[in-house]
Amino acid sequence: MNQDSYSSDQPTGQDPLLLLKTLQLLWTKHELEKLKEEIRRGFARLEDPLAGLLAMLESSSDWKGKGHSLGYCITTELQLWIKEHPAVPQSGTKLKKLQARVLGMLSQCPTNLLDPLISIYQLHTADRNYLLEHVSHLYLQGNYKEAAILSIKLKLQPDQDVEKMCTPLLLQDKANLVEDYVGEYPELQRKLLQTLDMWCDPSFNIRDITRPYQGLSRYKPEKFNRRVLSKLVFRLLERFNVDPALCPNVINQRHLRTLNYLFYKRFVEKTMTEENWADHIQSTVGENRWLQGHLVQSLLRHCGARGAARWARRCRVPPEMLPRAVAEELQKLHIQDRAEEVTKADNYEDSKKKDYYQLPIAREKIHFLQTWEETLQCWEKVLQPGQVVGVDMEWKPSFGMVGKPRVALLQLALKDEVFLLDLPRLLEQAEAEGEKEKLPRFIQMLYSDAAITKLGYGMSGDLSSLAATCSALKDTEKQMQGVVDLLAVDKQLQWKKDGRKVDGLSPEHSHEERGVKQPEKGLSLLVQHVLGKPLDKTEQLSNWEKRPLREEQILYAASDAYCLLEIYERLCKDPESFGLGSDLTESLVEKQSKKPRAKKQLNKQEAPSPSGQECQGPRMEPSCPPAPISPQEFSVVCDNMLQGLGRYLRCLGVDVRLLDNEDDHRKAAEIARQEGRVILTSGLPYQTLRSQVGEGRCFSVNCSEKAKEQALQVLKHFNVQVSLSDIFSRCQVCNCNKYLKVSRERMRQLVEGSRRASGEHSAGCPGSQSCGVTVPACDTAQPGCAPHGERAEGAEQSGAAAGLAGDTVLQVAAIPPGVLDRAELTDFFCCTRCGKVFWEGSHFGRVVSQFQDVLVASGDTQSIYELS
Repeated sequence: MNQDSYSSDQPTGQDPLLLLKTLQLLWTKHELEKLKEEIRRGFARLEDPLAGLLAMLESSSDWKGKGHSLGYCITTELQLWIKEHPAVPQSGTKLKKLQARVLGMLSQCPTNLLDPLISIYQLHTADRNYLLEHVSHLYLQGNYKEAAILSIKLKLQPDQDVEKMCTPLLLQDKANLVEDYVGEYPELQRKLLQTLDMWCDPSFNIRDITRPYQGLSRYKPEKFNRRVLSKLVFRLLERFNVDPALCPNVINQRHLRTLNYLFYKRFVEKTMTEENWADHIQSTVGENRWLQGHLVQSLLRHCGARGAARWARRCRVPPEMLPRAVAEELQKLHIQDRAEEVTKADNYEDSKKKDYYQLPIAREKIHFLQTWEETLQCWEKVLQPGQVVGVDMEWKPSFGMVGKPRVALLQLALKDEVFLLDLPRLLEQAEAEGEKEKLPRFIQMLYSDAAITKLGYGMSGDLSSLAATCSALKDTEKQMQGVVDLLAVDKQLQWKKDGRKVDGLSPEHSHEERGVKQPEKGLSLLVQHVLGKPLDKTEQLSNWEKRPLREEQILYAASDAYCLLEIYERLCKDPESFGLGSDLTESLVEKQSKKPRAKKQLNKQEAPSPSGQECQGPRMEPSCPPAPISPQEFSVVCDNMLQGLGRYLRCLGVDVRLLDNEDDHRKAAEIARQEGRVILTSGLPYQTLRSQVGEGRCFSVNCSEKAKEQALQVLKHFNVQVSLSDIFSRCQVCNCNKYLKVSRERMRQLVEGSRRASGEHSAGCPGSQSCGVTVPACDTAQPGCAPHGERAEGAEQSGAAAGLAGDTVLQVAAIPPGVLDRAELTDFFCCTRCGKVFWEGSHFGRVVSQFQDVLVASGDTQSIYELS
């Protein structure tokens, strides 16, 4: 509506309450279009639309509830109407009076009405002190939530006391509202965090805060304690990216919990090496006097005075902080004592190795890479089509501190060697050389290459840490293809309730001097069930950022990645003993949500093992067979090892693309995705190719069978109904399904003309030039247009005599002498793409005989498998 239309409908002073009654009637009848039209007409007739809206809202209460209401509909329509009539908004004293009226209503408004009313009555232009006074009045009335929401909408927070405004909200468990309150103001964020940290001081009495709010409605004291507040502090520190040093009390308490955890792991569980424990103790305690005091007390409890003295010296605890007994032991301590203890510990570690999984490759096959020259050699080996790679990552434990861990080591395991990439060092080098995208590019190539099978355990968490390490890798998880997350497989394995594997292998091993027995879990438990022994996880909590890595760390990191290869191979070779059944594709290949699902649920095949052998076992027959389809509806791409199968399927009318011998297997997946084809393959490539297409769109045939048996297997699996008219409906050479029908007499002329032209141009006239006759396109026949027009027989030699439109040469010279004299032959059929000539002969009969088990008469609704 423009200004002219508005001026033609001048205000007449209509009573807004009469308009309201009309609108209420339309609202109850659910005539929304008429309602909106009446609202606009009504506002155009009102002398003061803004005052009229307030009068309607004040006389009605329906808008006070949540959700869509008549009041909300009227308000939003007025907001739109005002934008079309810029002369309507008021100013001066009259507007101030309207603002005062609307402020009194805002505390009762549902959230969806606040923004429209604030916009219509221009509350952002109102006197700020007046607004603050109104919010303060709401607060004193106990309307803390309403006061905070209105403050956020009107952006009043910089002029308010953040502790005063947020305390009652926290007592009511409205932490999300508190976050929104300080969300756009860094200074308020720091003040809030300092306040919360003060409350977390052990000497602070939280009751001093809660006492004034004892009668608070919806008060939840159980949600207001140091533990809950500490979690909130860490969440806010991470969300607002604030320096943790601003909150020393919370950080110290978290470090103290870490300290207690480390003592439990070392002295109760006895699952952490001395070296690891010392690294973490030193980094956790540092020079913090308060934590050093707690360290000494814990050392006394677990190690006695002598042990406490030894560790106090190693952790550089100031002598003045030590109890007298510890200080005396420190004076008597000698270097050889420490050496003896370390040797004893090392002997203890060696005695345990027989109980754990051992890396089956030689130490010299583990490569620690810190330079780009070394890394490039690694990538040349890893980025090979068909490669199977175990992938793992290590980072320094954060023990619940702020921020996501950053990857310190990337492990890539191949069948014969393992590469350990020093990620921080490599990233630093790349940035110094001005090529900081070099390493992310290699990693993205690995994860996005569907021809490389990547094995992991809990890959989502690894990739999250990888993204925190390098922002260029944040979308890696969305792009990854060809991945097998053994965590998903682990969840599907059928263990008995008592924790024992179905074949009776017990997951528990009694380790001497192990301390409190902790059951194996995660990857270690999977390794134990599948390979017989668990992983030794004593290096799991290592400081992986410290260089040089110790030998124990290197062996642990290599084992973590390499065991994935052995698990994968073992599950492929013997799936049923692990309760997986013979159909492994359901378990082993992660389904990517971005991949489209096939329209038909097709039965999946056994997954091959990494060695390339087919997993044997009873086939899982589909509970409901796929709907029957004709060969014309079925299109496939055959891997380059299955060219014989492809030619047989073409004989039966199936649309077949064949890979050339030099083509990479990945090309099959590209063709399948682009053209909607099913992949037919066999052996090792199956697992890789299957992960690159939709469910049921890749089929593994038995490579030990002949091409004819393979074709029968494919036709039965996909329920392809073959009729007599389908046989030879496609060219076996080029897959074309369009033929040129040529009479015997016309073919005789073409053959004779070709022979004359060949004699005249013995020097080598190209057969594609004017050596023959081009037949009009109207003679081109689709397969099936003539009775058995596709029943073909042809010689394999090539020759040239006549040309088709598009420079296709008819291979008439390949027709053997005597064929044209056969009286029963009336027509020939020429492929319009490659020019090969076909005619009826004994080949048709042989094909019918070979595939009689899967033939069905035209129009017969009986299943071809019932016929067989």
